Amino acid sequence: MKFRTEVEIPNSSKKIEVEDQIFSIGSCFATEMTDLLQSGQLQTFNNPFGTLFNPYSVNQAVKKLHNADFYTEGDLISFNEEVISLDHHTSFNSRFLHQTLDRINSQIELGNQFLQNTKWILITYGSSYIYEFLPKKKLVANCHKIPAKYFEKRLLTHLEITDSIYETIVNLQDIATDDVQILFTVSPVRHTKDGMVENTLSKSKIITALHEILPQFENCHYLPAYEILMDDLRDYRFYKEDLIHPNKQAILYIWEKFGNAYFSDNTMDFIEENLKIAKSLDHKTVDEKNPKYQEFLEKLKARISVQQAKVKHKIF
Repeated sequence: MKFRTEVEIPNSSKKIEVEDQIFSIGSCFATEMTDLLQSGQLQTFNNPFGTLFNPYSVNQAVKKLHNADFYTEGDLISFNEEVISLDHHTSFNSRFLHQTLDRINSQIELGNQFLQNTKWILITYGSSYIYEFLPKKKLVANCHKIPAKYFEKRLLTHLEITDSIYETIVNLQDIATDDVQILFTVSPVRHTKDGMVENTLSKSKIITALHEILPQFENCHYLPAYEILMDDLRDYRFYKEDLIHPNKQAILYIWEKFGNAYFSDNTMDFIEENLKIAKSLDHKTVDEKNPKYQEFLEKLKARISVQQAKVKHKIF
């Protein structure tokens, strides 16, 4: 007897190796996966514009990164004693123009450099909804808690979504390595503030567009993270207390399926050992001079040295 429907990720012929650079952009689910990759000591770069949700905003960010197109004073606005960019997450805000610009442009420069040697890209879309900032007639990525009267909310059209996805792929292929692999996911986080029916419509528009565009590119793949949480883990025990975000158990379940499909054997072993080392590094003692604790530290240093010898990039 079966009590649940498992969603499998097809085994990839292309594998993530221990030296591969991995770039990620999009919603908070991309960050969740990147955090695990970082803990496994792989080379990552996540969300140089901060958290982004819709395909249009992700595409605008990718174009800026591709062209190393820096922001200027005219691209920013002032609100509530802060200088902000409507294309960025609130973490880029500051009280001073030069600070906001420095934060934004340094990430564009670093992101551009990282992408040039990137072999794997993870893109996570969260929503088809977008807001237009009426004073500038500009589609924005973040409203920064500016009063709603200054915005108009709408769904992106099918053409806007497909064009955004297509342009994103073309620009990433142009800047990254020749054999770059691009993995697309739809965030399993439900945007309940939009409404349950509206959330389903929003996600379905993205899923439809992805399945229309991705078959046109051999190096693009769809990861069914949304389907795993909706169908495989169909239970509120896999959510946090807000009943919206997947909990740690759900994230690790998706991570395991992702790794089984895309990690090489060497990468899998490398990550698993590094995660164990990271857990050991968190171990604290009340008596640091205890001989047994000192012996534990020496063994841990030896394990770290073995791992460091496996890669050229700096770990631990």
